[in-house]
Amino acid sequence: MKPLSHLLQFLLVMVLSILLTIPQNAMAQNHVVSSSDIQKDVAAASTSREKEAAQLESFFSSPQAQRAMKSVHVTYQQVDTAIQQLSSDDLARLSARSENARKDFAAGKLSDRDLIIIALAILALILIIVAVR
Repeated sequence: MKPLSHLLQFLLVMVLSILLTIPQNAMAQNHVVSSSDIQKDVAAASTSREKEAAQLESFFSSPQAQRAMKSVHVTYQQVDTAIQQLSSDDLARLSARSENARKDFAAGKLSDRDLIIIALAILALILIIVAVR
């Protein structure tokens, strides 16, 4: 019976030593995101943000928006600074609204007055969002 006990002890020691020498990451699944994937996601987010900011800046550089800003004593520089402070979600949402307003105006669905009101509403939203932060 002793040889069998020594054999079991020897096998147990061998199995444990093998398990302890295997690297932990070899036993676990690989859940690490590659740096190239991260770089692609960051680049895509940055490009999207730049495009949306450019759309808003273009909207506020239109003559109708300039008149609206002048009527409430807000400069383009103040609007541009506020746009840069918006979160990505807020920027995307306001950019989409301004682009829809621009398309509707170009299609003749909106008058100058309507576009000025929309510009004032978007401007107010931007200033409120920035002030809350």
